[in-house]
Amino acid sequence: MGTADTQRSTYDAVVRLRDAPFVTRRPAYFSPAAAAQDASNSHGCFGEFAQTLLPLEYTDWVEESGAHVSACYLGDWSSLHKVVVRGREALGFLGRLGMRDLSRFEHGQIKHHVQLDENGWVASEGILCRLAEEEFLYTAGSGDWLLWQLSQGSWDAEAEDVSPDRFIFGVQGPASLTTLEELTGESLRDIGFSRSRTTRLAGAPVRILRTGISGELGYEIHGPAERAAEIWAATVETGRRFGLCQLGLRSQPVQHIEAGIATNGLDYLPASILTPGAPTQFRRGRPGGSYVPHNGITDYFRKPGELGWGFRKGMPDRDFLGRDALVADAAQGEPRRTLVGLRWNTADVVGVLAASMGGGDLPDPMELPRGRGPVFDQVLVGGRPVGVSTGRTVSVSLRSTISLCVIDEAHAAPGTDVVVLWGRPGTAQRELRATVTTLPFKPDRRRTDVLAL
Repeated sequence: MGTADTQRSTYDAVVRLRDAPFVTRRPAYFSPAAAAQDASNSHGCFGEFAQTLLPLEYTDWVEESGAHVSACYLGDWSSLHKVVVRGREALGFLGRLGMRDLSRFEHGQIKHHVQLDENGWVASEGILCRLAEEEFLYTAGSGDWLLWQLSQGSWDAEAEDVSPDRFIFGVQGPASLTTLEELTGESLRDIGFSRSRTTRLAGAPVRILRTGISGELGYEIHGPAERAAEIWAATVETGRRFGLCQLGLRSQPVQHIEAGIATNGLDYLPASILTPGAPTQFRRGRPGGSYVPHNGITDYFRKPGELGWGFRKGMPDRDFLGRDALVADAAQGEPRRTLVGLRWNTADVVGVLAASMGGGDLPDPMELPRGRGPVFDQVLVGGRPVGVSTGRTVSVSLRSTISLCVIDEAHAAPGTDVVVLWGRPGTAQRELRATVTTLPFKPDRRRTDVLAL
């Protein structure tokens, strides 16, 4: 059985057995590039991203989490759900499902596809790429909401889950273009931001997408699973000359916080979890942190405007799922919260990190560079709740502890002093000082003019 067949059969078993007891739940499911990655996984440690086991570190988290600023990294996002939507009404369905305008959607173009439920909560979000006139690829933490919504209508379109058949590698950082041009043997400077095109790499057909998840110049490589290990190894060998680092799972989310990007399942919970379109890939655990919801699970949901995904020119006339709810929100002056960044007081953070070597009650530990899974912490001003912090991480590039925060607009001005309540209820909680700042935390270099390089 070849790599592609193995990936498909194992993936099908994972999906089929996801509700079984642990010892029979599923076979171990690795990236299609696992054979090449194992050569550098000297620690032999793995973490679970969705249903996939990935190396936690290759060298160490300090080097890896700063590579997208100093040179570039090679990271594995093959765990993402990958769904192809095709058919005569595929574009119409996707335009109805997402809040973004798809009327001018060019072949090879990429769009951020934010999908809402009927209440206007974010139900799913990811990247939509137009592959052909009637064919689109949606990549996200979960495509289950899309699949369920399509099944509820009578659209002349079909969807195919191609997750185990394709890999997704990220190459991000100032040396990413040089690395990929050396690797492909051709100029890639015709690929504008949020655009893509096909080429060949190590003899295999691939699609190169110019994306910006790191806030730096960066790209993705999409290709066939059976060639993943070969292409991973070739990229490592070529990129080594330009300072490329392999990026482990432990450091993958750091760049998102630096770039001010909220991540589904980490910085908010998708509203789809209450529906038959709930994500099947993220199924364990519950949110940690000091925040205590007063209205149940919906307190972990977010409206698009709270995450920086609102409309700059007002509500458009076109129809999409959740529009009526957003109109009603706007009439009531909602949302009254906005997304900002927080820089945490270094001395207060050090106090938590060093607590295990001193006296007194021990606070919740602070993992580095960031905690695993969703963590929501209460933000206070004058002892009164004003917001919720998520994604707390140590940024080596900024030499600071930072997080995202959905906060009341009255306290959103840069320079505002706030307090983050650290620790779960019932533990030795501590109040850590923090300061509001604009996003992103560092200069946005996603749209670097590559023709001038």
